[in-house]
Amino acid sequence: MSNSASVTDKRISSTSERRELIIQHLRQKGSVQVNYLSDFFGVSTVTIRNDLTFLEKQGIAMRAYGGALVCDPAPLPAESSVEDKSTLNIALKRSIARAAVELIKPGHRVILDSGTTTYEIARLMRQHKDVIAMTNGMNVANALLEAEGVELLMTGGHLRRQSLSFYGDQAEQSLQNYHFDMLFLGVDAIDLERGVSTHNEDEVRLNRRMCEVAERIIVVTDASKFNRASLHKIIDTQRIHMVITDKGIPTDSLDGLRKGGINVMLVEE
Repeated sequence: MSNSASVTDKRISSTSERRELIIQHLRQKGSVQVNYLSDFFGVSTVTIRNDLTFLEKQGIAMRAYGGALVCDPAPLPAESSVEDKSTLNIALKRSIARAAVELIKPGHRVILDSGTTTYEIARLMRQHKDVIAMTNGMNVANALLEAEGVELLMTGGHLRRQSLSFYGDQAEQSLQNYHFDMLFLGVDAIDLERGVSTHNEDEVRLNRRMCEVAERIIVVTDASKFNRASLHKIIDTQRIHMVITDKGIPTDSLDGLRKGGINVMLVEE
């Protein structure tokens, strides 16, 4: 079976999926050619050039005659399912969650992004009173079902089963009439220069909307996510108000965040 046939079998249905596969080609070969990718994906050369221009703006590729070269020094990990993520760094996630939940006081209105770390925050909110929490995460919402003192709001929208998260126009519009005190934002990658990023193009639009309606943006992530960049940028690091992470954070990242006026809270397992 030819390479073109195998890609067709994958039924590439979105720009995001195609760009992820282009990055895989770049990682494996070090360079790609426009004509080859056009045949490989069955799309026009104009579409491929647009893809490569986008990747260049993200700092992942460098345009060259007839194609592009890889230039991202950090490996781009493939997206894991929420089940797989839930088994990783559990002790650290729970320590981060304990620190995060201490920030939530009676009367607060909070957004909990989808994810396994925010799920741990939700689990610890069962004793909270007079709190309003909105989430796009199905697992997060389930964890809040027993929190009788928390008024639960869901964004609605289309469900991504890979991440148990909702996205789309309905989800984005559900936020437009609200104002929240804080957003707890889970991330796939964070880099001082390239900002906070994630794998999925649909989810990133919702994450940006969350950032717009929250007074404070609090990134909750373990140290393994630093000095990495995923395909889709959510926000620049300068827009973050606080980061809650563990003591394994790289020294350059810690120093850079603090020099930028960002409060960094470090936890232990």
